[in-house]
Amino acid sequence: MKRYHFQNARLYGESKTIGNPIIEIENGKVFSLKESGGNTTEQIDEEVVFAEPVSIVPGFIDIHIHGADGADIMDGTAGAVYTMKKALPEEGTTAFLATTITQSAEEKIKALESVRTVIEEQNLNSGAEVLGVHLEGPFISEKRAGAQPLQHICPADTQLFQRFQEASGGNIKLVTMAPEEDENGELVKELMGQKVIPSIGHSDASYEEVRTAVGRGVSHVTHLFNGMRGAHHRDLGVAGGALLHEELVTEMIVDGIHISAPMVKLAYKNKGPERIILITDAMRAKGLQEGKFTLGGQTVHVEGDRAVLEDGTLAGSIIKMNEAIKNMMAFTECSFEEAVQMATINPARQLGIQDRKGSIKEGKDADFSIVTSDLEVVQTYIGGNKVFDRGE
Repeated sequence: MKRYHFQNARLYGESKTIGNPIIEIENGKVFSLKESGGNTTEQIDEEVVFAEPVSIVPGFIDIHIHGADGADIMDGTAGAVYTMKKALPEEGTTAFLATTITQSAEEKIKALESVRTVIEEQNLNSGAEVLGVHLEGPFISEKRAGAQPLQHICPADTQLFQRFQEASGGNIKLVTMAPEEDENGELVKELMGQKVIPSIGHSDASYEEVRTAVGRGVSHVTHLFNGMRGAHHRDLGVAGGALLHEELVTEMIVDGIHISAPMVKLAYKNKGPERIILITDAMRAKGLQEGKFTLGGQTVHVEGDRAVLEDGTLAGSIIKMNEAIKNMMAFTECSFEEAVQMATINPARQLGIQDRKGSIKEGKDADFSIVTSDLEVVQTYIGGNKVFDRGE
């Protein structure tokens, strides 16, 4: 049992907020949460006093991220995955889905095997937890490829998916796909049979095709508004269908580049805080200086806060999760609690792991981050162990 006492802090628990909390942790789980009132005579293992008021929030969960700190999942090495694990707690992220990009089957299998290796030897002291894989491509539309390499895009193929799933050790949790390329719904059926989330993305589907996909059980949309047919007054397309159907939970890249602030607000008004999941869709340049990088074998130019291919196509983002939360509040005027919800309990629920992740509660994993009023990350804890401290 370890007892932390955090002073000048407010903890946002699942059902209540607690001032100056004492958090008891046993075997990586929250054992108890208590309010101390500022001072305590209890036996404390570590007392942390903050110079300015801070908030203790659940660790952020990024279900769509390709890379960070110079590493990319498609590097196909365990070392690349570990680099990401180490970097992400600096932005408050404590768990993530390792996300692939469209590439040859051989390259994807190599990347999936490397992720499998890291998951099987999971060491939470090494950083953010790898929850599994987000397979983005190759079952997408050439018309909406975005930064996905065209030459490796292919129609929905259940046998190829099974090769990928076996390479990952059964760890694929979410698949971005174009439903119009899966006319008979065979891939969706296969995914749902394996409890894998089928997600509409990089899709040129009409509204009717979106409605058909929803009828088959599709419940997720990859990076809303990006890489999809937009809304038209005679065909709602993917974007309009995503806003209209309550069954669809939508990812959003809220960096002010991929989606304008008014459009973010429109989505928030339609979907509400319960059906939006904040993602970074970050590539390897996140956390580094401007310059040339690669994504899926393509050259990416990073200038300022923008990452683009040679032809100007957006190539993922370099935003950090704490920045996305801050932007969400600024763009929509949603509450702090709602913005945090979109990066914590919402992705946990979508992945079916809300029993152990996504909120601070007795019995759940002791994953939490401590942030200032300006959403700067001060400390991050995973399994009750401090893995990042801005002051160290």
